[in-house]
Amino acid sequence: MPNPTGELTLRTLAMPGDANAAGDIFGGWVMAQMDLACGIRAAERAGGRVVTAAVNEMSFAMPVKIGDTLCVYTDIVKVGRTSMTLLVEVWAQRYLSPKMDKVTNALFVMVALDAAGKPTPVPVA
Repeated sequence: MPNPTGELTLRTLAMPGDANAAGDIFGGWVMAQMDLACGIRAAERAGGRVVTAAVNEMSFAMPVKIGDTLCVYTDIVKVGRTSMTLLVEVWAQRYLSPKMDKVTNALFVMVALDAAGKPTPVPVA
């Protein structure tokens, strides 16, 4: 089984309020967790405020269930002048189990902003 790519950026528990009647977690909730993780990682890299500019296509390989721990991994794959592209992978650690399943992945583009809300250069690492 392959290992996650990137740095573990966010872990959270999938709760009943995040699920439909069948116990599957809403895809929109998973995407929101991905966006949070990107915001954390990109803000650290930019040293300030960032916003999501784009998300590429994503599809779900398998469902997340109530009780699973959602593990979101991020990897900064490109840094432009004011933007960063992050590869995001979501893995589900199954309830009361060490088993990890890859759920989805996507590329997120984040833009660094200054205090006035205008794009600002990302500092050189």
